[in-house]
Amino acid sequence: MIYTVTFNPSLDYIISIDQFQMGRTNRTQSEQLVPGGKGINVSTVLQNLGIENTALGFTAGFTGQEIHRTAELLGFHCDFIPLKEGFSRINIKIKDFDGTEINGRGPHIDPEALEQLLQKLDSLTKEDILVLAGSIPDSIPDSIYRDILKRLHDKQILTVVDATKDLLVNVLEYRPFLIKPNHHELGEIFHTSLTTKAEVTPYARKLQNMGAKNVLVSMGGEGAVLLTETGQVLSLSAPKGRLVNAVGAGDSMVAGFLAGWCRSKDYLQAFKLGIAAGSATAFSEHLASKEDIKQIYNTL
Repeated sequence: MIYTVTFNPSLDYIISIDQFQMGRTNRTQSEQLVPGGKGINVSTVLQNLGIENTALGFTAGFTGQEIHRTAELLGFHCDFIPLKEGFSRINIKIKDFDGTEINGRGPHIDPEALEQLLQKLDSLTKEDILVLAGSIPDSIPDSIYRDILKRLHDKQILTVVDATKDLLVNVLEYRPFLIKPNHHELGEIFHTSLTTKAEVTPYARKLQNMGAKNVLVSMGGEGAVLLTETGQVLSLSAPKGRLVNAVGAGDSMVAGFLAGWCRSKDYLQAFKLGIAAGSATAFSEHLASKEDIKQIYNTL
């Protein structure tokens, strides 16, 4: 079973506004309300690809109930821990201005609830895969990803970490199966700017030398680079298409890679399915469907 963890899930209110004006009443032209958060996005695309999985995390209040309800409608298993106080966040994403969003803070996660999650993770076995994705709220220790990998290290669980800066770097000593920074995040770790695949590769290799088994670097319209634990350096260009919405494209790439790996145990096939899934989301109003992913995969 694949388990995804989203510490701070959200209801994403995705809107389009024609000719937005500051200081005026603006009315939406279109709107969607969907469960969000990087782990939930991974779960959604895995389910679209027919891979059974379970989403873990925390929910609170009426928004938390709606996250749970709408996530279950997407088809994957949900095992969220309900918090006693507060409410899960609402994130506002304005499609007309690429990358423009207002993200809520999210509820306080108390130590008792955190311990409940850790106990759930203790039940995982070497047959399972664990995906830790996204940022963490202020109420959680910033060492949490490292703490989880340390706690599970002897269980031989395949772990995937999609995070930034120290959240990512601090887990490397526990040899995660896969990490997926984008080229900007990779550059931030090493205090440099990376724009080409040739520039990305040596820095991805540094993350391998620090402990990561496989490093998948997404580069938007430039494609992606994969450094495998077998010594391969794989590179693919991005498929041609019109960018509609980049939100969730990286999460979709992680889901596609895992789906490909679970089925084939072949890194090239997993890499191609990852690229196809990430691109299918970027070219769509929604997270990638199986049909869109398959269509793009056949072009690679």
